[in-house]
Amino acid sequence: MGDPSELFTIGQLAARTGLSVRTIRFWSDSGVIPPTTRSGGGYRLYDAAAAARLDLVRTLRELGLDLDTVRAVLHRQVTVADVAAAHAQAIDAEIRALRLRRAVLRSIARRGSTTEEMRLMHEMARLSAAERQRVVDEFVDRTFAGVEGTAPGAGIAVAMRQLPPELPDDPTDHQVDAWVELAELVADEDFQHRVRQMAVTGAAGVPAVAHDPALVVEHAGPAEAAGVDPASARGQEVLERIAPGLSTEDRVRLAETIEVFSDRRVERYWQLLGVLNGAEPFEPRVPAFEWFAAALRAR
Repeated sequence: MGDPSELFTIGQLAARTGLSVRTIRFWSDSGVIPPTTRSGGGYRLYDAAAAARLDLVRTLRELGLDLDTVRAVLHRQVTVADVAAAHAQAIDAEIRALRLRRAVLRSIARRGSTTEEMRLMHEMARLSAAERQRVVDEFVDRTFAGVEGTAPGAGIAVAMRQLPPELPDDPTDHQVDAWVELAELVADEDFQHRVRQMAVTGAAGVPAVAHDPALVVEHAGPAEAAGVDPASARGQEVLERIAPGLSTEDRVRLAETIEVFSDRRVERYWQLLGVLNGAEPFEPRVPAFEWFAAALRAR
């Protein structure tokens, strides 16, 4: 197509480009590749510039652009670079959606989920980052309503909002499961009430009986894992290593405090948040504190 004055019929363009006559005619009728002129018999004719335009249209269409966008590029309402950048972002979003769908399907296959579980998993997993954050924010807002941000322990509200901006591009089965479980957990009214109890009690500034949480983990953890009875002589020996010489009144007060702020579901919340944020997993500590509270009440 070297001669700029040379004119081509649709059939000649089709032969030169490998496009079908039907496609070129459709693009011509759509105004994307208008004919340069017409022959005496009324046939559409195209010059070299139109042929070059046709090559650009084919390239843009192969990239997935719709005809309106192609037309805007050709009319120089937008640049090819702008369109390419926008289209790349759209493809990235589509890839993320496909990866997420794959992770959900793998999780369903592994879990042998029911139809209802499958529906819930898909609905929760496909939420946008903003929608996922809204689910957690609404839970935190309800739970901590009326608790001043400066109150003791109120910082837990900030920490409980810390979802990642979005699930990873290629989420693991565990991350999909974690998000679905987290969404179910924050929707549970009993869980909401339990966290609310912790928030209100913490805000009230309950007088604390001195104890070292690290010692609880160090001594009560192994005792609980070994099945040591908190009320047994051995159990009471372990207790003395953690909090020696407490009066009966202090033991009861400390047990009450431990019981308020120790809950396996709340700890599970932090574990799930860690999975979503890619944090290092941690061993459950609540069983150790439950054992500690039982030992405090045993006498």
